[in-house]
Amino acid sequence: MNNGYEIQPRKEAFKEGIAALTGLATSIVSDVLGRTIGAVDILPVNKSPVSVCGNAVTVSVRSGDNLMIHKALQILQPGDVLVVDGGGDISRALFGEIMMTVAKSRGAVGAVLDAAIRDVEAFERHQFPCWARGVNMRGPYKDGPGSINVPIAIGGMVINPGDIILGDCDGIIALPPGLVMEAVRLGREKEAVERKTIQLIHDGKYDDSWVDISLKQKGVL
Repeated sequence: MNNGYEIQPRKEAFKEGIAALTGLATSIVSDVLGRTIGAVDILPVNKSPVSVCGNAVTVSVRSGDNLMIHKALQILQPGDVLVVDGGGDISRALFGEIMMTVAKSRGAVGAVLDAAIRDVEAFERHQFPCWARGVNMRGPYKDGPGSINVPIAIGGMVINPGDIILGDCDGIIALPPGLVMEAVRLGREKEAVERKTIQLIHDGKYDDSWVDISLKQKGVL
């Protein structure tokens, strides 16, 4: 680290894990992992349905400043997801159409910011998935400092460089590579259970007796 600046090497993507995790719902993965993971108040800005599964390139910046995000754009590779800890500040946009276009041209598959963005229509027009804490037309400072490929926190969720980012219309979760295949196994099992439950509802055979059993145990009924 030098005067508040730090640039670490990009972590190689766990491609097998990304392929296996792609298509699973964030809600299902969160459920099977104890309902403890997931970013809070980081929501999609796109109007149409969005999904992403890719390799985290992390950035930490001073509130309202995007200098080191520009630097991070230079190291993006195909399949990466740019993840920015902007301290939750939404007084200035840290990311807009020009930066999004650069990221997309380098193969990035999405962006996540605990901060504000602008040029929202461009993200929809170019079908580039983005999750953010807010929207603000005011531009950022470009003075630094900041860090690249270091552990960060987004909406209360810790993300390490090289984690797999899974995002959809419900939000964003991050998984360390060592946990991914177990999450996939458990997630596929839960998917099957949920499909069966929905079919039972359609068939008029859904059993919700567990509700009254639970309430009786609590002395309500």
